[in-house]
Amino acid sequence: MQATWLDKYFKGDRTIWRIVFMLSIFSLLAVYSSTGTLAYKYQKGNTEYYLLKHLMILAFGLVLMYAAHRVKYTFYLKLSAILLWVTIPLLGLTLVLGTNLNEASRWLTLPGINITFQTSDFAKLALVIYVARVLSKRQDEEMTFKSIFWPLLLPVMAVCALILPANFSTSAVLFISCLFLMLIGRVKVKHILSMFGIGLVLFMFYIGYSFATGNLGRIKTWQARIERFKSAEAEDNYQSDQAKIAIANGGLIGKFPGNSTQRNFLPHPYSDFIFAIILEEYGMIGGALILFLYILLFYRVIRFIHHSPMAFGTLLSVGCTFILIFQAMINMAVAVGLLPVTGQPLPLVSMGGSSIWFTSIGIGIVLSVSRQIEKEKKEGGGELAEA
Repeated sequence: MQATWLDKYFKGDRTIWRIVFMLSIFSLLAVYSSTGTLAYKYQKGNTEYYLLKHLMILAFGLVLMYAAHRVKYTFYLKLSAILLWVTIPLLGLTLVLGTNLNEASRWLTLPGINITFQTSDFAKLALVIYVARVLSKRQDEEMTFKSIFWPLLLPVMAVCALILPANFSTSAVLFISCLFLMLIGRVKVKHILSMFGIGLVLFMFYIGYSFATGNLGRIKTWQARIERFKSAEAEDNYQSDQAKIAIANGGLIGKFPGNSTQRNFLPHPYSDFIFAIILEEYGMIGGALILFLYILLFYRVIRFIHHSPMAFGTLLSVGCTFILIFQAMINMAVAVGLLPVTGQPLPLVSMGGSSIWFTSIGIGIVLSVSRQIEKEKKEGGGELAEA
């Protein structure tokens, strides 16, 4: 059979590449449809502005993904410790000097070029790579709680604690993803439960300290979101109500692209609630397709690492994919009213900058592992030496 252009230029699992392209197409259509009001408000009605901007962001994300997948995955193992040491001061700097919005300092502006990026996006990728490295180095030894406390628990706690004040949902997603990665990496369940318990105690201490000092920050916002979620009759449950109206309007087959009405009423229809707009315009069929693509992505990763002898490659692939899928499930659950509002974007679909770019790098790393496995199979299936 003659090789296609996809086989020639894009290595690794081809299905993952196809999933990425399909999600990118959905992203362009949904963002273009949902930014009309934003364009009239800030760009004098130029509806193409956000489409072209998002297209360039997606295109650069694909470039980053392609570049990451061409690099041998063991290169990331060598970078892991450096990335972690860069992450911690970056997060600290963001808390102190970051751009503040709604009592949350999440963005850091690069001097000179005036580009902002969300440092937690970088932190998620850096911490997953680091945890995968530490676990891979300890696969041939018995992991006691004492032996993993310093190299694993403290870095995870430090990074999540620095993200927590400005972004609870991202901190929680990252913490749970790291615990899941530890489970895959043969850390005993009792040790993982102990780590979860320690994290919960520290979180409660943070809440108590904030109330005692009167420096509540985002805690009032978290409390309000939970209260609105628990009370379906709350008058200020505006976001969830508008999302439910969008879903009801969509029905089975949707109102078709560009015909959403709730995009004019729903806050952040191009990011946090983009799945509600997809359900309105493409119906339950379109929403089911998006869900299927994310599940298929995770399945493809599990499938190609099943025969992999590479500890670091396996853990790295699972970590990068799980945190993406977990975030996607949270976003979709919020849109349909199963969870309180969190502010988590839909990976590779929601409009954004750094979130798309670091997600693209993460998928590129997964494809790098897949490419190496593919190469080994062609060369006779010899074992890879871990760097």
